[in-house]
Amino acid sequence: MQRRTKIYLAVGTGVFTILCILGIVLAVSVASFIRADPTEPMDREFGDQHLKTAVALIELHKVRYGEYPETLDDLRYTGDWDAIALQSVEYTPNADHTAYYVEVERGWAGKPELEEPPGFWRGTGYRKQLNPDR
Repeated sequence: MQRRTKIYLAVGTGVFTILCILGIVLAVSVASFIRADPTEPMDREFGDQHLKTAVALIELHKVRYGEYPETLDDLRYTGDWDAIALQSVEYTPNADHTAYYVEVERGWAGKPELEEPPGFWRGTGYRKQLNPDR
């Protein structure tokens, strides 16, 4: 073989090898991005805010009217942003409206996994046993 042909062959093989390695790295990166939920942090952050907004409005209703609302549509004096939070939670009162269960169904795009700090529910009418999925 001529010297020039050997050089072209060596350079071509090197470029092909580098492109293969870059392709593998890109494929692994894309696969890990797809496996990891890219919206998970935002789901948690928005979900946490939705929950806190809903609980505050539910508890304010209890202070004003002496019982928890039948539905979230019964809440009064809510703002436009409150509507977003209230559409993102599921609410279940007990029969005599003295307790309730509330759960976030949507954060930013999906359902977040939330864990409230100890004492968060103290003084509220929240009762985990009212969860309709139990």
